Amino acid sequence: MVRNDEMSKRRDEIAVLYKRILELLGEDVTREGLLRTPERVAKSLQFLTNGYAQDPEAILASARFREDYRQMVIVKDIDFFSMCEHHLLPFFGKAHVAYIPDGTVVGLSKIPRVVDVFARRLQIQERMTTQIKDCIQDTLNPLGVMVVIEAQHLCMQMRGVEKQNSVTTTSDFTGAFNQAKTREEFISLIKK
Repeated sequence: MVRNDEMSKRRDEIAVLYKRILELLGEDVTREGLLRTPERVAKSLQFLTNGYAQDPEAILASARFREDYRQMVIVKDIDFFSMCEHHLLPFFGKAHVAYIPDGTVVGLSKIPRVVDVFARRLQIQERMTTQIKDCIQDTLNPLGVMVVIEAQHLCMQMRGVEKQNSVTTTSDFTGAFNQAKTREEFISLIKK
């Protein structure tokens, strides 16, 4: 965990670099609208990447409960925002997460928190999908986990191919979700 004084020092260093970036772009960093922009960008980046300072396994472990329930548990339509590591532009969308408990359940709010931890890092959607799945599988040891993420990527919409209506879908699964019937049940439930 990074201390507050260290975070403040890093924020100041990031602000200096962003001031230089603005100058290199040809901006007048002394004009009113840009005076505090480097500091605002630095604070924003620290917030958008605060997932590095959090332990997703500890989040799940903090709310595990013994329960004899072995049917699918789904938390769907989990909004998230992340930053593409290739262009430092946002991608955002919804995550759908299911697991089949094997004697242990988790507080439902912990699953969206885990999604946020991985989303608030420089990411690619494919890795984020797998990280969420692996974290839940490794921490809860359920009979299976499935994660589906649907996202829009501003790096594809604002630049490059400029396809504003494209949506990227990724999925990953373990255990019981290797059975087509179980995956199909999950997909049908998240589509409702």
